[in-house]
Amino acid sequence: QVELVESGGGLVQAGDSLRLSCAASGRKFSGTFDVYVVGWFRQAPEKEREFVAAISRDGTFTHYADPVKGRYTVSRDNAKNMAYLQMTQMKPEDTAVYYCALDYVGTLTDSAREYDFWGQGTQVTVSS
Repeated sequence: QVELVESGGGLVQAGDSLRLSCAASGRKFSGTFDVYVVGWFRQAPEKEREFVAAISRDGTFTHYADPVKGRYTVSRDNAKNMAYLQMTQMKPEDTAVYYCALDYVGTLTDSAREYDFWGQGTQVTVSS
């Protein structure tokens, strides 16, 4: 099994920055983080979960949703089993619960159905 734990969420003002972290672990997980594509999604109140960003297994390629392009940066550290989402120039419409997810030997997909493991999410609130 794989356990994902997001952290770093909080309350910020519009224009501020925030960095989310995603820590992966599990009894059978050791040494295999780099077989997974990492995706970030978010879900605002009364809205469907939406794709935010994804990063390839070796970190070479990234893919972003249009609303966050140029403001968000996804990265990963395979040696530490960690992924990150750096958010800058934040807007009130970025307010949501943010989730990280893993897609086993996947592509940079924005489809939530393709992801195999999910964290519990971390709340991000941006005030105007």
